[in-house]
Amino acid sequence: MIEPAFYARLGEYACLNKADVVLDAGAGFGFLTRYLAGKCKEVIAVEKDPRVAAVLREQVGGYDNVQVVEGDLLKTNLPPFEKVISIPPYYLSSKLVTWLLERRAQCVVLVLQREFAEKLVARIESDEYGWLTVTSAYEVQTELLDNVPKTMFYPAPEVDSVIVRMTRWATTPFQVQDRLFFNRLVRWLFTQRNKRISNALVPLLRTTRKLTKKEAERLASSAPFGERRARGLSPREFGELADALTI
Repeated sequence: MIEPAFYARLGEYACLNKADVVLDAGAGFGFLTRYLAGKCKEVIAVEKDPRVAAVLREQVGGYDNVQVVEGDLLKTNLPPFEKVISIPPYYLSSKLVTWLLERRAQCVVLVLQREFAEKLVARIESDEYGWLTVTSAYEVQTELLDNVPKTMFYPAPEVDSVIVRMTRWATTPFQVQDRLFFNRLVRWLFTQRNKRISNALVPLLRTTRKLTKKEAERLASSAPFGERRARGLSPREFGELADALTI
């Protein structure tokens, strides 16, 4: 549980209003859910643990605009929603952010572990810079807002957190022809982050393009940025590379 004073801040950062349908991912016992229910049109509260979900239903029983969904958020069919306001468990952070990027929500406001959140806005060449930095940069504008000290939680975790806002770009900062291939390319190259791009590409091209080794080597050698490494490519350059390899 987080200090309730933060609930209003989350709502303000999401520009919450009475027309919004909001997803509360990992709703727990419904403390945040109840706050949201009083501020928006509808809350979709998702909780995986059946025992916690039973308590959640009791806690929100008096709200006719709360829909409790029991199940794994990443595997459950959900009604449409425009915004996400959530304090998810830390272990879910990476999968949740990836899932939300795919769902293309209008605005996402989360409380995340600071160490993880810094990966979303990391600088090129830094240790934190990785595939999640690049793929999220294509989809959303990410801002790290207020610090949330561990003392604001009960029970207190071992690390500090931060409020993160991700807002869908009105116009993406760069274009890619094949979004799925772009995401796959970025993920793969960061598993080979210290290899030259021309070398790291060959296994991926053989798999995704069904090429022989020689064909893959020829295509990889003609690709842009071949002498550089993944850790030194900007998100826009990853987009250019993906488009150059899109057949």
